[in-house]
Amino acid sequence: MRQLLAWKQHIGLQLAVIYTRYLLGGTFVFASVVKIKGQRFTMVPGAGSPFHSPQHFFETMYQSGLYWQFLGVAQLVAGLLLMTQRYALLGALLFLPVIANIYVITISYAFGYTHVITGAMLLATLGLLVWDWNRLRVVVNQPVLSLPAAAVSEHSVWEVVGLVLFLYTAGYRALTDHYNILLWFGVCVGVGALGLVTFWVLHRPLKNTT
Repeated sequence: MRQLLAWKQHIGLQLAVIYTRYLLGGTFVFASVVKIKGQRFTMVPGAGSPFHSPQHFFETMYQSGLYWQFLGVAQLVAGLLLMTQRYALLGALLFLPVIANIYVITISYAFGYTHVITGAMLLATLGLLVWDWNRLRVVVNQPVLSLPAAAVSEHSVWEVVGLVLFLYTAGYRALTDHYNILLWFGVCVGVGALGLVTFWVLHRPLKNTT
């Protein structure tokens, strides 16, 4: 536990956690809106495609209607909570069962190398929960450990960046059906980089006075 407490004061690790939350949350928000809109996530399976295929699986969920939209709402809420930073722990707790379910689906069907991506997302989510283990200890009947304020991760600039990323991602997917993933990702990288520069400018006077 002492090692975890030391890690949580490391600036590089704090930034890695912040941007991991953005990446995971943004991915879920991006994938959620199409479901909420009641649209298909994949193409309609062809007449000759095998029944035990990803296309048939997603088509079955899509035809359920309400369940398909419920999945979208769950992904949207989990992604939003992660991107707020302030409620990131709640977001990670909601994110875990969803991404675990998606991972099992990708290894159960012929998704190519998609299971590598979903597996990495699952591991990243577990890492976020380990990061906040001092607050999660209560679930195993251990007292919550209060930590000194983390100057980097608790800065308000990250909440603003998260809100901008969420609004852009959700708005982009809501307004267009034919998306350009490179455009979306490029804008997100730009917003994230601008947030980092803003933090550095605002944080520098604090560093110079210590």
